[in-house]
Amino acid sequence: MFSLKGKCAVVTGGGRGIGRGISLAMAEAGASIVLTGRSEEPLANTAAEIKKAGGNAVYVPGDICSFATINAVAKKAIDTYGYIDCWVNNAGSADPKDVGPAIDMTEEAYDRVVDLYMKWAFFSCQAAARAMTRGGSIINITSRAGSQPSPLLIHYSSSKAGLDSMTATLAVEWGHKNIRVNAIAPGVVRTERDEHTAMTRQTRIKRQLDTVPLRRLGKVSDIGYLCVYFAADESEWISGQVVQATGGSRIPMGILTYLWKANNPEAVLEKTAEKAAAKGKK
Repeated sequence: MFSLKGKCAVVTGGGRGIGRGISLAMAEAGASIVLTGRSEEPLANTAAEIKKAGGNAVYVPGDICSFATINAVAKKAIDTYGYIDCWVNNAGSADPKDVGPAIDMTEEAYDRVVDLYMKWAFFSCQAAARAMTRGGSIINITSRAGSQPSPLLIHYSSSKAGLDSMTATLAVEWGHKNIRVNAIAPGVVRTERDEHTAMTRQTRIKRQLDTVPLRRLGKVSDIGYLCVYFAADESEWISGQVVQATGGSRIPMGILTYLWKANNPEAVLEKTAEKAAAKGKK
């Protein structure tokens, strides 16, 4: 089940982080991979890792925010493998400059983020659909920020909400071409980039874990294997869906304090015992 043998998959931003996890998972399932991203070294390293494991991979360095790169990636896939069966729009930005109050948002910052996650995601979808002469699967990596308010990230959350809508619209419009369009909304996924961020602090990690019912942060393979499913024939009747891969952190909950209590029953019992002991001393 869930074999991608004989299929070609394009992964944008495929050399690092979640994109690397997606590339490796899809290659493990048998797909031939076409990687693209702005930095050549991580693309080359990921392609080499895939080949070492017995898979097939080529890469095209370039900024996906251009028709030149999009067209070059599609051409590379067709020239090398003859077709495109799956296209994963994963490319993203992790620039600290993208975080800030809405009241101070500049046109430059707004356009940079919205263009990446909306404009160029759409034109990547378009290029994929034009190349999918035998049908296929388009997978948009969106975000849990697209379905709930995200203060200090107004441009990011708005663009991801737009990407969710785009996913459903294209699924309807291209269904007759046997092209499925779905999206994955990851929660907090730890990657190699976290070595240089606040996610190395145990206090920050604990704060995130307190909102996750499954009591762990995401791994890149969690998203990679979900992409394998969406690319495989077994999901051929699934389209227009946004799947939350968040460890349960986006399940609607009334009061987060109750989640902490549910996840830490020993601590609750200990506090109850302490209170009872304190009462007994009075």
